[in-house]
Amino acid sequence: MKLSPSVQKKVKRSRDFIERALDQGQKIYGVTTGFGLLSDQIIDHSQIEDLQRNLIRSHSVGIGSYFDEPTTRAIMLLRANVIAMGYSGVRMEVLKRLVSMINKGVHPLVPEQGSVGASGDLAPLAHLTSVLMGEGEAIFKGKILPGKEAMEMAGVPILTLKAKEGLALVNGTQVMTAVGLLSLLRAERLCKIADVVGACTLDALKGSLSAFDLDIQKVRPFPGSLAVSKNFKKLGRHSEIAKSHQFCSKIQDAYSLRCIPQVHGAVRDALAYVRKILEIEANSATDNPLIFAEQRKILNCGNFHGEPVAFALDLLGIAVSELGGISERRIEKLINPALSGLPAFLTAEGGLHSGLMMVQVSAAALASENKILAHPASVDSIPTSADKEDHVSMGTIAARKGRDIVRNVEHILAMELLCATQGLEFLLPLQPGIGIKEAYRAVREKVPPIKGDRRFSEDIRKIQLLIESGELLQGVEKIAGIFE
Repeated sequence: MKLSPSVQKKVKRSRDFIERALDQGQKIYGVTTGFGLLSDQIIDHSQIEDLQRNLIRSHSVGIGSYFDEPTTRAIMLLRANVIAMGYSGVRMEVLKRLVSMINKGVHPLVPEQGSVGASGDLAPLAHLTSVLMGEGEAIFKGKILPGKEAMEMAGVPILTLKAKEGLALVNGTQVMTAVGLLSLLRAERLCKIADVVGACTLDALKGSLSAFDLDIQKVRPFPGSLAVSKNFKKLGRHSEIAKSHQFCSKIQDAYSLRCIPQVHGAVRDALAYVRKILEIEANSATDNPLIFAEQRKILNCGNFHGEPVAFALDLLGIAVSELGGISERRIEKLINPALSGLPAFLTAEGGLHSGLMMVQVSAAALASENKILAHPASVDSIPTSADKEDHVSMGTIAARKGRDIVRNVEHILAMELLCATQGLEFLLPLQPGIGIKEAYRAVREKVPPIKGDRRFSEDIRKIQLLIESGELLQGVEKIAGIFE
């Protein structure tokens, strides 16, 4: 990671303005005053460094599991990006040290729980900042070390925080935004995977592609449903299975098949909105106060409030949970002989073998868990800081819930793909569409056809890794064409 040449000028201008204001004796929140309800307490200039250090120590109250290293790196990157904008009033040394930590792989241990998503992600960002000060803990080269030791081993000098610098490092929405962005990228890929998996099920159930006709989507022109229909056309090309039943007596399929463009498409459109919000947030100044050096203003504000992100990430969770919900219904169609025309639970020897009976149960459990997780966090607020901070966003909770929903849906789709590829076995020698055939081939490289009962959790795990790694999507797109 490198800093743009223009950054130094912006950061220095902002810092110089703060130092001039200090020299002139101006009262500046969090610089010459306490924090929150204590903002009426004036701090002597001789205690300014103590104030910033004490802020980080007192706010390091996060609990629970730690964010993984990719998430921590994303948080650090976003925090560095905010400082680089030049509205934070910190020294260039702060930004350089943060960038050095990223480049050298010093990853602070940041607890996931403890932020209410207003005044910034205070607790988790304080844990991150602790390591800059030589306190807290960090992972360096795979080992958990005291923060000071990790910094020394990486060759990154410890930082003594000056006026406003502690406050600038904890004010902001970078934790919820980082978690949200990583979940969004995963969710966007899942939308394409859901099309692949749904197409496999459609062929296995001898469903009709007529519901994916582009003329249907054009008279209700949501971008998402049009993209899904185009993808299904690519996936289903040259399907011998589809040709084999084109003159059958069945008029139309169940909603979980026929309405795939409308459901998968709506998820895509929701995620497009989420992307718009997170792109704005990732490139926004979220400090309080904000330093406008050119306008010669120091303004107290609420840009740290996570409401825009909280709404967006609640929507992400709601939308992605629906990918799992409709996938679970398709699994039921596959294993139920009254609905599929295939052997019960997709096993040739039902009774002696239970087949994929419990796969649907596990998928149902995850889908129901997602219904609970999808309840919006942003509708809640609880006053904090002696009612000074009397309305909060819960955006970080929304982010964590959304992340967990995405993980659950990856597994549900893996379960559906396990069932769909097994369903295709019973239709041989008829071949599915070209994209479906490639998905089948990729699964069969990892998971053999089911001849009898075995530990299906291992099969699910292998398929989920195919999805998570991007290998499945890459292989299918190579054969069928790039997806919308």
